[in-house]
Amino acid sequence: MQLRVKRIGSTEVPPPRYHSDGAAGLDLHAALSMKRTLEPGERQLVPTGYAIELPPGCEGQVRPRSGLALHHGITVLNSPGTVDEDFRAEIGVLLINLGQQPFVIEPLMRIAQLVVARYERVDVEVVEDLSSTARGEGGYGSTGT
Repeated sequence: MQLRVKRIGSTEVPPPRYHSDGAAGLDLHAALSMKRTLEPGERQLVPTGYAIELPPGCEGQVRPRSGLALHHGITVLNSPGTVDEDFRAEIGVLLINLGQQPFVIEPLMRIAQLVVARYERVDVEVVEDLSSTARGEGGYGSTGT
């Protein structure tokens, strides 16, 4: 499977890439010319410097980097952010600081990861009843803690 990428702006920003042989996500970098500070509770849309062309039947899932989340409380607000197959604009990462301290986003910093995943489209059918299950109509938390 191939992911086509188009550079938007600076040639210094690395293209999305796997950081290790076993990585599931492609690292996305901050396409910034200067540092930005993300205050506690603040959110910012950070450009990545790339637009993508996903393979047919695939979506891109923009996910947080675990180290940023663990050590600084930085996460992707709409995680996972979905990039639709027909989206061709620059990928942006909606970061939020859930930590206690301001966080500095450095130019070219790895800020998120992109997982490419297959999806299925369904036909929607409105019905009067659904099949029964052991859980039934139990809602959130109905199976215990």
